[in-house]
Amino acid sequence: MLDAQMTDQLKQYLQNLREPVELVASLGDDETSAKTRELLEEIAALHDLVSVDLGGDFERKPSFIIRRGNDAEKWVRFAGLPMGHEFTSLVLALLWAGGHPPKVDADVLEDIRRIETDLEFEMFFSLSCHNCPDVVQALTLMALENSRITATLIEGGAYKDEVEARDIMAVPATFLNGESFYNGKIELPQILERLDTGAGAKAAAKLNEREPYEVLVIGGGPAGVATSVYTARKGFRTGIAAERFGGQLQDTLGIENLPGTAYTEGPRLSADLDEQVRENEIDKIDLVQAEELIPAKQEGGMHKVRFANGGELSARAIILATGARWRNLGVPGEQEYRNKGVAYCPHCDGPLFKGKRIAVIGGGNSGVEAAIDLAKIVDHVTLIEFDTQLRADAVLVSKLKSLDNVEIVTNGQTTEITGDGARVNGLIVKDRDSSEERTIELAGVFVQIGLVPNTEWLKDSGLELSKHGEIVTDERGATNLPGIFGAGDATTVPYKQIVVAMGQGAKAGLTAFDYLIRTEPADEIAQAA
Repeated sequence: MLDAQMTDQLKQYLQNLREPVELVASLGDDETSAKTRELLEEIAALHDLVSVDLGGDFERKPSFIIRRGNDAEKWVRFAGLPMGHEFTSLVLALLWAGGHPPKVDADVLEDIRRIETDLEFEMFFSLSCHNCPDVVQALTLMALENSRITATLIEGGAYKDEVEARDIMAVPATFLNGESFYNGKIELPQILERLDTGAGAKAAAKLNEREPYEVLVIGGGPAGVATSVYTARKGFRTGIAAERFGGQLQDTLGIENLPGTAYTEGPRLSADLDEQVRENEIDKIDLVQAEELIPAKQEGGMHKVRFANGGELSARAIILATGARWRNLGVPGEQEYRNKGVAYCPHCDGPLFKGKRIAVIGGGNSGVEAAIDLAKIVDHVTLIEFDTQLRADAVLVSKLKSLDNVEIVTNGQTTEITGDGARVNGLIVKDRDSSEERTIELAGVFVQIGLVPNTEWLKDSGLELSKHGEIVTDERGATNLPGIFGAGDATTVPYKQIVVAMGQGAKAGLTAFDYLIRTEPADEIAQAA
């Protein structure tokens, strides 16, 4: 199951084990069970502290638990093979079960250990889902830190009947004690907040205890990281606060147009940016949602940002790099059937529509790339573009047109997504010239129609926004408010690309540097007067 490179890496990681780890497998006579047995025996052969028991009798076969050898009541179960994007999750489960300390704040671990309610989590993932590992790893850690918590992590491809029976049409899909808990990516602190452990109030208190920054960056994507690196290297105390570190990178797989990098993937690039933030000693605050910008009353004064958890941060210079998110269609049925056939991440949710008919809305690069990828999995793809022609790069359009299970509809306006009350069963598209409507029967709709800036929270701040909600910046990245700057996809800068965002982030950081060295702090002005 493991190639030579994976074997060498895993053997090296397992040197960090401090305690025995037991692998208990429940296997059937199928091919996946045979592969599961092979995988577990290969792992056990790499370290004396790892043992395998093939006598498990759990109803889901194949499955296996990873448990602490010194505390058998703490375990996590994988149902199916955790390979692909989940191999890292498997490695971390082995390390944590073997006593290797997780890279998690002590306060968060204490919140987990303090839970006194029995919690039985079940979570469905797909091997191509790049959002799933964070949820898998969060639930794994909770189960291995608290014996009142169990986590069964299920690879949907191995349990298709259960996926169908539960109407799971998007992953990650998390259930708690048999009931739906959350659909989509959710981080460990957010899980604890939903369990009402007081984690949110603690997070707010920690924000309020932080000293004011010289530079505070809002947004953890390419623009935000670039600008924070520049200001930190100039010697300014810099903080970077993000709702989701990495931003859209977490939803991007193949990246082939970044100069100097022939190929990378969004999650990998996001991890590289994260490492660069740490190396430059930038104060990183993750999983916080900005709710209000309070500009300084006078030039050189302290600006404030208030967050949804009630906490506040202040800084002499603020750089807004909040990025953008997928745009909604805004038609009847879209919200009603979200995660019930309406999806926005083809890599995450595509495998759930294997052998079915689906539509992709959008003829730009994202839409055409999604249609090409999905055509390899599903029975048929209908791509619908509002314009009279596809707007994607010529090489992508040529590839799409070569596929025999793809229909291209141009000049088409999707007017409604239909369903039976439980899931999508079709959509209605109107020809924009003739106004003739056509109903297309299908099981899923993937929306890929561009981006909308994450700036709603700025509307009453006095900051100038364009008619599209973008932050208006000049050629240097400055806004209409002294000491507040903008960068990346949330601004009026054209061409929403990773390399453009990085460049604009660097520019905004340099402009903030110039502002700070030329502007005396407001309190010093007051003292001088």
